[in-house]
Amino acid sequence: MKLVVQQFLTLDGVSQGPGSPDEDPSDGFDQGGWFVPYLDEEFVEVAAGWLGTADALLFGRRTYENFARDWPTMTDHPFAPRMNGLPKYVASHSLTTAGWDPTTILDGDVLSQVAEVKRRPGRDLQVHGSSRLARSLLTAGLVDELRLVIAPVVVGRGRRLFPDDGTPAGLRLVSHRTTPRGLSVHTFEPTGLPDHGVYGAESQDSAP
Repeated sequence: MKLVVQQFLTLDGVSQGPGSPDEDPSDGFDQGGWFVPYLDEEFVEVAAGWLGTADALLFGRRTYENFARDWPTMTDHPFAPRMNGLPKYVASHSLTTAGWDPTTILDGDVLSQVAEVKRRPGRDLQVHGSSRLARSLLTAGLVDELRLVIAPVVVGRGRRLFPDDGTPAGLRLVSHRTTPRGLSVHTFEPTGLPDHGVYGAESQDSAP
């Protein structure tokens, strides 16, 4: 399977609490729900297409617990049959049971277990949210595709997908689009460590 990370971000890189004010108030975060005003029909269609290629879902514990609480009750939502029916994996050293069937708990060496799941036949193994897990997977070189949906808002604080002490990474832009309400949708492929250069050096080297 292809490991795909999907993340909602603000312009200042925050990934915490996009869906509601009480989604993730950890560390005193009080700016939750910043993504919702920019949702539009075009992005819903994009998200539906992405979910249609998922053969399994992978979560960190916090995101899993939120989704496991909400999705089984959202029976009228068009995404509910797939979200509830797909095989799910949760990376956690504290969970001992998981009631959102079908779910497998990944404990111990999570990265090697994720690598094992990737070797199974199928299309996408999708990470929704779960920014801490997503950073670990990127650092380990396990991510095949990164989908970033950037909302035109600055919240000023909160947990970021790419913190100041994060691991450098090069990316290749595969596709991009902007929805009517201003969501910027970017798809990248990781390329390893980033390239560097000196501005103007290329033109100087080619001068007679």
